[in-house]
Amino acid sequence: MTHARPPVSVRHAAPGAGVRRGVQFDAVTWLSIYLVLLFAVPSRLVFQPLGSAGAPSMVFGLAGLVLWVLMGVAATRTSPGRPRSIRIALGAFVFSAGVTYVIAMSRPIVSGEISPADVALLALLAWSGTLLLAHDGVTSPERLDVLVWRLALAGGALAVLGIAQFALGELFVDQITVPGLTPTGPFEFTERNGRYRPPGTATHPIEYGVLVAMLLPPALHVAFQHTERPRLLRWAPAVALLVLIPLTGSRSTYVGVAIAVAVLVIGWPGPRRRALLAIGAVGTVAMLVAAPGLAASMLGLFTDADQDPSVASRTSSFDAAGEFIARDPLFGRGLGTFLPTYRIFDNQYLLLLVTVGVVGTALFVGLWLATLRVLLHVQSTSEDDRTRSLATALAASVSSGFVSLLFFDAFAFPMTMGTLFLLIGLSGALRDHTLRAASRESPG
Repeated sequence: MTHARPPVSVRHAAPGAGVRRGVQFDAVTWLSIYLVLLFAVPSRLVFQPLGSAGAPSMVFGLAGLVLWVLMGVAATRTSPGRPRSIRIALGAFVFSAGVTYVIAMSRPIVSGEISPADVALLALLAWSGTLLLAHDGVTSPERLDVLVWRLALAGGALAVLGIAQFALGELFVDQITVPGLTPTGPFEFTERNGRYRPPGTATHPIEYGVLVAMLLPPALHVAFQHTERPRLLRWAPAVALLVLIPLTGSRSTYVGVAIAVAVLVIGWPGPRRRALLAIGAVGTVAMLVAAPGLAASMLGLFTDADQDPSVASRTSSFDAAGEFIARDPLFGRGLGTFLPTYRIFDNQYLLLLVTVGVVGTALFVGLWLATLRVLLHVQSTSEDDRTRSLATALAASVSSGFVSLLFFDAFAFPMTMGTLFLLIGLSGALRDHTLRAASRESPG
């Protein structure tokens, strides 16, 4: 007779319980440093000898991949019961990208495409290193909570910077100098409808807005669930992000936030769902009273979209992309070989179809689907409210990120992809802890 496995509870220790005294250096510490390099160092600052491959977060991500291999976490922390679908999906996509690289280098290629192809492959390996280290190196639910808390704090700090940029008309990041790093271009504001679009430390306001949308769900999870922390402190990141959202002046932000909130509303229980909707309603009313012009400007981004040159550029890209896709529909012309001087699609999926073909694009989307499958499994098997809440928040963030790739060529923006791959890795770590709890609690 087959017995159904009961729901699993991933128990969280009381604050400070089971934590060794002194400095604890592990994958969470490493990834926390990565967060600082990813968010605090402006994206335009790089190690000049390495060129576009010299972003500190990218170099650190490559080192993370080496660390993952040296730690041997893949061999020592096997998941009970099932293969790790996220790692399999990642491996398939990276392998397909490698195939396109070999194909590109084995046929006549414009010399100017070689270096960008190298950088694109290195960037993918760096993001993969971050994903794998988070997936296999976060060894307990308590350490996972710590990393999620630090991620929320990073989002709150980014939001405060963006609010200050919008309110004061100052970039601030142009005053940051880091020894050994050189800016790849000037720091400058862009405007829309007469208002500054804050970029934070990102390369472009679109990237910044997508980051805001992805970071909101973990911040809300912390606000509702990390009750061991002072109320004001745990709510501060989420409030800062919520205040910033209408100030971004970006359609991609609003669509990304809408996707994230929709997933949260579906996945969170009734009381928290109602609280979330109430927060949104109060915020909307406050914005209408305090800044009615801002609300009209936000609405105009969608009602007047047919008159927006950026929308026209995106829609006209489909025909141009189709011509390139038809030349090599299966494997594309090679990751990183389609230069911005040829055409800017402002749609990462179109660019993937051109560069890695239908096969690579399908495998990349498969990484998203594998992550959602993992998180749904956690939702259905865990009886711990905090664990289910985090699973929903990660599903919201990852879904927001993948949908937002429709609006810009995201692989050229390290903050977006570094964050997205980190969130995917955290999803795998959460599922791993849930399965381990199941193996401990199951009879026999």
